[in-house]
Amino acid sequence: MTFGKSSLAAAGLAGALLAAGPAAAQDVQIGALMPMTGDLQAYGPSSLSGIELALKHINEQGGVLDGRTLSVVVGDTQTAAQAAVDAAQKLVNVDNVVGIVGALSSGNSGPVATSVTGPAGVPQISSASTAPVLSDIEDNDYFFRTVPADSLQGVVLAQIVRSQGHATVSILFINNDYGEGLATAFGEAFEKEGGTVYAALAYEPGNASYRGELQQAFGGGSEALVLIGYPENGIAILRQSLEGGFFSNFIFTDGMKTPNVIEAVGADFMNGSIGTAPQAETDSPAAIAFRDAYEAEFGELPPKPFIDSAYDAAFLLALAMEQAGSTDRTAVKEALRTVATPPGTPIMPGEWEKAKQAIADGEDVDYVGAAGSQDFDAKGDVPGTFAFWAIDDGEIVTREVVSPKM
Repeated sequence: MTFGKSSLAAAGLAGALLAAGPAAAQDVQIGALMPMTGDLQAYGPSSLSGIELALKHINEQGGVLDGRTLSVVVGDTQTAAQAAVDAAQKLVNVDNVVGIVGALSSGNSGPVATSVTGPAGVPQISSASTAPVLSDIEDNDYFFRTVPADSLQGVVLAQIVRSQGHATVSILFINNDYGEGLATAFGEAFEKEGGTVYAALAYEPGNASYRGELQQAFGGGSEALVLIGYPENGIAILRQSLEGGFFSNFIFTDGMKTPNVIEAVGADFMNGSIGTAPQAETDSPAAIAFRDAYEAEFGELPPKPFIDSAYDAAFLLALAMEQAGSTDRTAVKEALRTVATPPGTPIMPGEWEKAKQAIADGEDVDYVGAAGSQDFDAKGDVPGTFAFWAIDDGEIVTREVVSPKM
């Protein structure tokens, strides 16, 4: 794989490609906007492994178009909007990538789509950005995502929290599109289910203390804290809540679904916590095919979201190139819905050779995603199912995979 980490590395890579001659110049590059540092760093390397697995399957089964190798250039978003925009500018204008997988944070994906990929006409597929507001951004129809919007996750979370007997909760959410959108969706759905939200408060990342927010959220009969955030600041909030005698019952969303949280706070304090996250039906053929392939390549599949959806995003970009018969960015974008939706020959994770032959034979293909249905609608959104997960005996376990009941 090719990893873009510095201008020096990029210059060295360029020299190596020139020295390698015409064959190397045939390679095709996609970009990956990943949080290798910052608040979402816990998900960057694991998501990248999903992309790497997709590229391995593609390259070992004939490559793209006329046998060209597909590689990835990584831009570190640092989980910050300006850093994400800067990294995207480099991927688009210097590395000349055909398309981009990412970013993960909704607060990064939105600015990239509106200021870089949309205006430049570069297809961008986020594997983790779930904020509802992204459905209606001005992206010139170049922004897609392989995870469902939080307007759906909020409904599922509300139904699960009520089913667990909670009648009154408070919400702390990170002050960005992701946090605000999911807090709103959950709060509205929870009240429709007969619950009460005592307080819903935004928090700013990077603060030394969150005791003021916790004090406001605590009381009024609140039985649990719904924490919508990312690990770095989320861990600080959890520690301060426990130290201050505020909340001891916690409810999470996808942004906090990582073993890092358990390790940092302690299993004794985290046991019994519950949450939701986008997840495919675990016994679906596509999910099983992905899981088996991942474990054969890397070992055990971590209990983190967005690995399978990153695989899907990379595989879909390659399928769109194959369908378009070109690396032209606009042609690739136009082919994305064709390869992701029925009718067509079903293509599962790992079935690149089958897809390549079907397209060569003039057949339509329909990619069946590792992360679930990838049937893009007019806004680039997909439907989805969600895991009801919990922390039991220090481990993250999936209790059930559910669909939203609207």
